[in-house]
Amino acid sequence: MLHKIRRPSVMMVKPSSVIRSDYKSFSRLCHETDDPIIVTNNGENDLVVMSHEAFCRREAWIRLQVKLASADKQISAGDLVDHEEVFAHLKERIHDHA
Repeated sequence: MLHKIRRPSVMMVKPSSVIRSDYKSFSRLCHETDDPIIVTNNGENDLVVMSHEAFCRREAWIRLQVKLASADKQISAGDLVDHEEVFAHLKERIHDHA
């Protein structure tokens, strides 16, 4: 599946009446953007809605950022492991689960 190029954007705001009056169009809008959509109720921000696919991609991105931050911290602390040791460990894990 091809993903659209991410451009910085301002979060879209929609009243809750849009969901009640035309759910299919609102759902289509959510699937057309990776950005969350703010849903208001009586003029106040109430919910943030996004497609399940966009949510999963966002969660994976967050997990990756956490892992990269951990790796950066290890590098800064000098806690480096030789790549041959890493590959040997990965091979062990593969053989243990095969």
